[in-house]
Amino acid sequence: MQSIHETRLLLVDDEPELLAMVEILLRQEGFVQIRTAATAAEAIRTAQDFMPQAVLLDVMLPDGDGFTLFSQLRRQADIPVLFLSARDEDEARLRGLGLGADDYITKPFLPQELTLRLCAVLRRTYSVEEPAVAEKIFLGEVTVDMGSGTVTGNGGEKMLTAKEYALLSKLNENRGRIVTVDSLCMAAWNDENIGYDNTLMVHMRRLREKIEIDPSHPRWLITVRGLGYRLLKEAKL
Repeated sequence: MQSIHETRLLLVDDEPELLAMVEILLRQEGFVQIRTAATAAEAIRTAQDFMPQAVLLDVMLPDGDGFTLFSQLRRQADIPVLFLSARDEDEARLRGLGLGADDYITKPFLPQELTLRLCAVLRRTYSVEEPAVAEKIFLGEVTVDMGSGTVTGNGGEKMLTAKEYALLSKLNENRGRIVTVDSLCMAAWNDENIGYDNTLMVHMRRLREKIEIDPSHPRWLITVRGLGYRLLKEAKL
């Protein structure tokens, strides 16, 4: 596994709204390999096909309980499991942790809490070291702090989204050189350029709005027609 964001995640919950919310949250965080299941039976079938590397598991399911499903999943593979449950009784929490679960998160939870605790479990389990990135990127009057994902010096402070962060990281790794559309799509979506043309353009436009003083006349993030984009070392005059 090269990055924790490449982890195959299985989400199991019988609440469609919560399931959709958690999936969107994790995709925004940068996770790209996610499957969902609403029942224990569906989770078992999906696990056999998908072979997840981590599971977020609800305690209460329509055809069983998460504790029993946890034991069945662990018989297939020794993978990290985090319980998500509205049940905050000490007995339920202790039972889940006593079975060997890696964490127990009580609903409702803060989105940042979920992602931080999931990433902590994945790093601990797989001993993943995230690739080093430049602490700061200087673009004239604008400074991008890659440690915090913030952009300053262009009308205040702005936050990069997960996709903008991935795109800018790829461009900065190859600063001064052309980065193809396919390479950028692979960096942001873990996929080749199949149907991402317009989506990539939208993300690049929004990225320019954050790092360029005049996004309509970019000085740093340049389009190379027919090939891709380039982040210049020296500002374009």
